[in-house]
Amino acid sequence: MGLLDGKTALITGAARGIGKAVALKFAEEGADVAFTDLVIDEVAQQTVEELKAFGHKVKAYASNAASFDETHSTVEQVLSDFGRIDILVNNAGITRDGLMLRMEEAQWDAVIGVNLKSAFNFIHAVTPVMAKQRGGSIISMSSVVGEHGNAGQCNYSASKAGLIGLTKSIAKEMGPRGIRANCIAPGFIISDMTAAMPDDVREAWVKTIPLRRGGTVEEVAKVALFLASDLASYVSGQVVNCCGAMSC
Repeated sequence: MGLLDGKTALITGAARGIGKAVALKFAEEGADVAFTDLVIDEVAQQTVEELKAFGHKVKAYASNAASFDETHSTVEQVLSDFGRIDILVNNAGITRDGLMLRMEEAQWDAVIGVNLKSAFNFIHAVTPVMAKQRGGSIISMSSVVGEHGNAGQCNYSASKAGLIGLTKSIAKEMGPRGIRANCIAPGFIISDMTAAMPDDVREAWVKTIPLRRGGTVEEVAKVALFLASDLASYVSGQVVNCCGAMSC
C-alpha cells in the first residue's frame, strides 16, 4: 500500500529536476501522474517511461503554464483522461537574473508569468474540480529567497514570495471545501542549475548551510509527498522549508 494509492496528481514543469523527482516519488507511492512542460521532448518522454515503470497511469502534456486559456484547456484534458485531480503541484519555474538597475521589463514579466501567474492559472482551473470532490492538496514550490530576498534576483524573489501569499490565501478560501494549500521553500538544491555555478560560488553557498551540504531533489520530493498525503491532513497554509537550516 502506498501513501497516494488511488489519487491523481498533476505536476507542472516535471520533465526534469525537482518536478521529476516529485513525480517519481508520487508514482512510487501509488499515484497516477499527469505532468506538464512547455514542450514534450525526448527528456520528457524519458520521464514518462520512468514513471510508467511503477505500473500506474501516466501522461505528459505540452502546456504553457503562463497562459490562462492554455492552462484551463490542459486541466480539462487531464480531467477527461484521468477522471479526477487530487493533488496539484505548482513547480514550473524559470530564472532571469539581473540587478534591478539593469533588469529589463521582459526579464521581470517572464519570471512573474511562469513562476507566479502559472500557479494562479492552475489553482483557478483545479479548485472547482477539488471542491466537487470535497478535498485536495495544492503544493506550490516557493524558495528561501521568497522569504528573505536575494541580490540579483528581485524578479525571482518576488515571484516566490507571491506564491507564499497566494498559498495562504487559498488555504483560507478553500479550507471549508476540504482543500489544503501549502508551500515548500527549498534552499540550495543540487541540480543542473547549481552544477553550472562556478566552484567558488557553489562552495560559498555551502558554507552558509549548517548541514554543510546542498540538498537533493529527492529530499524535496519527500516533503512534497508528506504534504500531498493524508499524513498532512491537518497541515494547511504553511511554508515548509527544506534548506538544511540555511534560513533559520
